[in-house]
Amino acid sequence: MTHDLDSAGAGTAQNSGSPGPALAPGANPPAQRRGWRRITMVAAIAGPGLVAANAGNDAAGIATYASAGSQFTYGTLFFMVLVTVALVMVQEMAVRLGAHTGKGLGALIREQFSLRLTALAVFCLLLANTGLVVSEFAGIGAAFELLGVPKWAVIPPAAALLWALVLFGSYHWAERIFLIMSLAFFAYPVAMILGHPDWASVGHHLVVPHMEPGKDFILLAVALIGTTVSPYMQFYAAAGVVDRGARPADYPLIRADAVLGAVFACVISLTIIIATASAIGGTGPLDSAAQAAQALEPVAGKEAELLFALGLLGASALAGAVVPLSASYAVGEAAGVERSVSRRFRDAPLFLGLFTAQIVLGAAVAMTPVDVIQLLIGTQVLQGLISPVVLVYLLVLTNRRSLLGDAANGPRQRVAATVVVVGVAAMSTILLVQTLLGWFGLG
Repeated sequence: MTHDLDSAGAGTAQNSGSPGPALAPGANPPAQRRGWRRITMVAAIAGPGLVAANAGNDAAGIATYASAGSQFTYGTLFFMVLVTVALVMVQEMAVRLGAHTGKGLGALIREQFSLRLTALAVFCLLLANTGLVVSEFAGIGAAFELLGVPKWAVIPPAAALLWALVLFGSYHWAERIFLIMSLAFFAYPVAMILGHPDWASVGHHLVVPHMEPGKDFILLAVALIGTTVSPYMQFYAAAGVVDRGARPADYPLIRADAVLGAVFACVISLTIIIATASAIGGTGPLDSAAQAAQALEPVAGKEAELLFALGLLGASALAGAVVPLSASYAVGEAAGVERSVSRRFRDAPLFLGLFTAQIVLGAAVAMTPVDVIQLLIGTQVLQGLISPVVLVYLLVLTNRRSLLGDAANGPRQRVAATVVVVGVAAMSTILLVQTLLGWFGLG
């Protein structure tokens, strides 16, 4: 909401009903007041950017990051630093579009590109997101199975809760719940510390590039890009800014939310890699996020396994709501119909109906004996194909001064963003080609 953003600058206002001692000119406010002002600022900043970036650390992301640690120990840490830079740039462009145009990415694609290109973007997003929704509910089931609870007992009520959260709440309320879900990610830094990593080696691999010539390392690097810079995150981030009621004047706070959210999400990703590397580094790829949690038990005890399960639950629940919402926003924007979490079903039937259908389908398929790993591989291939396409749309839109005016990309931003898009597209192409060759036995 707009008043949330504006409240950041209201911390110095005096309460007429409770006059206090005036501060001398140049004097610093009391420490308690400064503390509350910082909390108010953080609350004002936290929003769509943080939610979208954190949703990327979902079940598929956890499995990928954990596999990076188990296969190559700390060898992918520097690469993740580069991915962090890319995510920061991409998320910033997405929220800048939303803040300065008042429109989501789907609506802007519909207005600025042909109908066929719009339909292609929306269709690809829906296709990939459907598989991701299934994997999120499978992740919720896997988290509870680690705690000894069967998935059939938790997936239906979890689906109902996420559905009710969106259908019967406002965007402001839903966003606060999403941010609370993000607190679960703090489980991973704790698990990392309990794993007692080699900090000297961690520091070395964070600043020194490391590459291995094998195909497995290249494919994992591509998978790290695909699971970190996911297309649905850009759609949700831009649409969330609009649904929040942000204006161009709010852009500084919106930008801070996007940048800090991307950095926080990638720091969590790094802790997952380090936690797994310290426990089972060099033992080979993992089959699931649940296996990663169980692998930590010999090193850090049952507490680390519990923390990993809680993190998986929070991540899957967050993405279980954000992923279908991103698709609903995209379709609603492309169709030019009402789309807002703050609306009732009769006011936004397409938006909320599509969200409902994705929740029902995802939960239903996750209840079957589906091969979750193959599902994750398939959705990551689709994400790899879609990601550069969406990034091209994003780059073209943010380059257009006719759309953004002075807020359009400057010369340096254009060069940097183009390098990111070309790099992601090249790596995604490698992933797609290698996967197709593997299907035909040629890889």
